Amino acid sequence: MTAAANEAPLWQPGPDRIAAAAVTRFQSWAAERYGAPADGGYPALHRWSVDELDTFWQAVADWFDVRFSTPYESVLGNRTMPGAQWFPGATLNYAEHALRTAEDPLRADAPALLHVDETHTQAAVSWSELRRRVGSLAAELRALGVTPGDRVSAYVPNIPQAVVAFLATAAVGGVWTSCAPDFGARSVLDRFQQVEPVVLFTVDGYRYGGKEHDRTETVAELRRELPTLRAVVHIPLLGTEAPEGALEWSALTAADTAPVFEQVPFDHPLWVLYSSGTTGLPKAIVQSQGGILLEHFKQIGLHCDLGPDDRFFWYTSTGWMMWNFLVSGLLTGTTLVLYDGSPGYPDVSAQWRVAEQTGTTLFGTSAAYVMACRKADIHPGRDFDLSRIQCVATTGSPLPPDGFRWLHDEVADDLWIASVSGGTDVCSCFAGAVPTLPVHIGELQAPCLGTDLRSWDPAGKPLVGEVGELVVTAPMPSMPIRFWNDPDGSRYHDSYFDMYPGVWRHGDWITLTEHGSVVIHGRSDSTLNRQGVRMGSADIYEAVERLPEIRESLVIGIEEPDGGYWMPLFVHLADGAALDDDLRDSIKRTIRENLSPRHVPDEVIEVPGIPHTLTGKRIEVPVKRLLQGTALAKAVNPGSIDNLELLHFYEDLARKRH
Repeated sequence: MTAAANEAPLWQPGPDRIAAAAVTRFQSWAAERYGAPADGGYPALHRWSVDELDTFWQAVADWFDVRFSTPYESVLGNRTMPGAQWFPGATLNYAEHALRTAEDPLRADAPALLHVDETHTQAAVSWSELRRRVGSLAAELRALGVTPGDRVSAYVPNIPQAVVAFLATAAVGGVWTSCAPDFGARSVLDRFQQVEPVVLFTVDGYRYGGKEHDRTETVAELRRELPTLRAVVHIPLLGTEAPEGALEWSALTAADTAPVFEQVPFDHPLWVLYSSGTTGLPKAIVQSQGGILLEHFKQIGLHCDLGPDDRFFWYTSTGWMMWNFLVSGLLTGTTLVLYDGSPGYPDVSAQWRVAEQTGTTLFGTSAAYVMACRKADIHPGRDFDLSRIQCVATTGSPLPPDGFRWLHDEVADDLWIASVSGGTDVCSCFAGAVPTLPVHIGELQAPCLGTDLRSWDPAGKPLVGEVGELVVTAPMPSMPIRFWNDPDGSRYHDSYFDMYPGVWRHGDWITLTEHGSVVIHGRSDSTLNRQGVRMGSADIYEAVERLPEIRESLVIGIEEPDGGYWMPLFVHLADGAALDDDLRDSIKRTIRENLSPRHVPDEVIEVPGIPHTLTGKRIEVPVKRLLQGTALAKAVNPGSIDNLELLHFYEDLARKRH
């Protein structure tokens, strides 16, 4: 998958683009003020950002004019991981920064939010109107007794009301947590019961795939099962009356009230995000107001190169960290594009249609969507006006080489393609977009600023040009301050720091290339290890799913009790395809020629579908556990899976094998 260092890049930014990029201006400014290297471009800036970590983050806070209402005593009070202390003594408020653009009289009436649904009608919310609604709701939350540290939960889709509710929560110092309304009651309760919310924002239902989905029964169950709730707020997306005892959204957001921003310590909780929770209760990950503020200023302002003239779209739901990341586009005065609907309705071109309609400049989506477009043989650049798109960014899984080529050929040949990788755990990227660097096929451009990203072997030896564990050897501001209900920190420690003490191990296999880029190979905890050779599952998916007969695939490697190794490949076929000897041979030949004979599976097995987490990731580890004979109830948390029925196939297969 790696490009050779001398292979021509797929894309190279021109001199004008490099000069205009915020990261270029930041480097010149930081060279004058903070001793950053003036020459050497991004690689020199990155080296400085990790060698002089304190100075770098001080420069970020200064460059983006972070408003500390009380000054910090130092940038990094304690560097130890876990437990690093950032900007001790400082107080601030995230929402104050997110709404700062509304204070500019020249921008107050410009759109802060553009909302599009499946009917492709577009509604705008101006900066001044967003600030007014947040001010009204924040005052009402205070009147309901919400105090700093109280949890506020939301069961809502990607709509403007979700942004307003989140910002009002942050303004009062509350702790936000959200789930998408396609999550069932059990999945939501697995998350919300852990944090004991005092307020719940809900919709009566949502529209998806051309249908209305009623959620009144689910909401009633959530109300029954969350005894800590003091108030429920009804958002009538389908036009129904508020149920008994619920407050009306419109009444809470009607006043013309200036927001009051609670000044909280830098490490005060901002929100709780959840791991996919495939093998137990989801981890409730707590990130701080200040940590997210700085990390997202850096990512959105420098790496994504977004500012007031941009329109930022990312296809996401409120149950995925990319929604939280998207909302932080407000920090740089950027207009957010909120799409609430199916990614493929009425057809697979839906997301490109949204981009055309809204004048999107940064188009964020999943690698899976790009590959689905390629397979459907659509031509977005020909069929839509995508002239404003500067960057297409993908995440969720590694973007295969064919995905890079397709975007270049079918969207625009002068297109910055940013495959990015990070995690819910830091609500950010470890590696990905850099507007001033070339793009090589199949590679992430570089590690992010302030991120001391390494590839290590099992003994902790650094690797270049070889597959190793993704580790981060210095703290990042957005690393969790803790997990909820983890009083001694043991669960947090065991999640990231058990393999290499004091060093964050993320659980991905990566290669750092000779020319400074990064290749992601998939999860290391489900990594295939055949005859001592470690292989990433993503490499196999990329090869197999080029075949038109294969809709999706799942590969598992299982260590047998007798010392053997069984590696089946499960395939979900396209309509009309049959898994005959010819297709089996074609699959094996494709893997052998594109990867190696060691990657060829022992068996190719047709399945009715591939199971995913609720955020769309293939679940490899639970399937592996099922195939090893673990009972379904212990192998997987049922509330975290998109289609539990699919797992019975693997359970039955395990029974037959054992």
